[in-house]
Amino acid sequence: MNKKLFTPGPLNTSASVKEEMLQDLGSRDIEFINVVKDVRNSILRLGNVSKEDGYECVIIQGSGTFGVESVFCSVIGSDDLVLNIINGHYGKRISKICDIHKINHIDLIFEENEYPDIELIEQTLMDNKGITHLSIVHCETTTGIINPIENISNICKENNLIFILDSMSIFGAIDINIKDLKIDYLISSSNKCVEGVPGFSFVIANKQQLLKTKGLARSLSLDLYSQWEGLERDGQFRFTPPIQVILAFKKALEELANEGGPLARGLRYKENANIILKEMKELGFESYLSEDKSSYIINTFYYPNHPNFNFKEFYNRLNDKGYVIYPGKLSERDTFRIGNIGKLYRKDMYQLVEAIKVVLDEMEINLK
Repeated sequence: MNKKLFTPGPLNTSASVKEEMLQDLGSRDIEFINVVKDVRNSILRLGNVSKEDGYECVIIQGSGTFGVESVFCSVIGSDDLVLNIINGHYGKRISKICDIHKINHIDLIFEENEYPDIELIEQTLMDNKGITHLSIVHCETTTGIINPIENISNICKENNLIFILDSMSIFGAIDINIKDLKIDYLISSSNKCVEGVPGFSFVIANKQQLLKTKGLARSLSLDLYSQWEGLERDGQFRFTPPIQVILAFKKALEELANEGGPLARGLRYKENANIILKEMKELGFESYLSEDKSSYIINTFYYPNHPNFNFKEFYNRLNDKGYVIYPGKLSERDTFRIGNIGKLYRKDMYQLVEAIKVVLDEMEINLK
């Protein structure tokens, strides 16, 4: 069965994207080297920057977390100090990366359903003059909340901080100007809103800042500077690249452009999200985020307070019908998530809702 994935990634991809993986190329083939060059430049354009603007795209083999870890273990010196803004699981993961690599960091933790407190961030910077870098997750996949990066950008500009943005779950579905926002390192991956398949992450880096990091890396394979240097020198990867995944991603980039770019894709996702929020509310489910904070990437719902509700059974029954949703990751209450991204359209969202109605009937659950 070809299942519909209502998850934050991996997600549904087009048949034509998958077909691109059916060809074989050598990692040192001139054809593949040209594909890598095109992909790197296309990724920069999604951030409204270019090499001429002083930005570089570095591809890192592995999932999104590989890209995040590559940045943190490569660009932060032993005397530097990171302020890590956290309001979800993935911000906490960054903190763990810092602990493992013995990176000096201060964690500023907020509720998972709240935006970070700008005044508290500013006060923390005043109290800790040694802070050199600031990191935040753009769209926290824990809940779907989209953090106010414009405000964070202003803080970084005012305090001359290196700005690291984990834009994993939203890059490709939002219009973002990396230069205007003074983002020094933006990280995302192949299997999110560009609608490619899993296999690599990528970093858009301010070249001026990247050049300062030579020799800082705490890892061989995740050395961001050395990875960039190798790609610039001869267009080749230092270690075996995910060739078929990159070929698929090039096709996914073409399809994103044909759809109208990130703004158009974001509008499709917003329509998906609006359908799910409205229909789930009518069924009696409660959204974790308030309406003004709910995003178009993923929506989080509380487990309903009903004696017959068991998430594992609920999940399995939907899965058997060809619909895959996602467990929650909140600390204080049980939740599940429904993703709106990937090759999903309004008809898919309505079909999921109808399947949920059937499953609720099967489980003898009435939430109204």
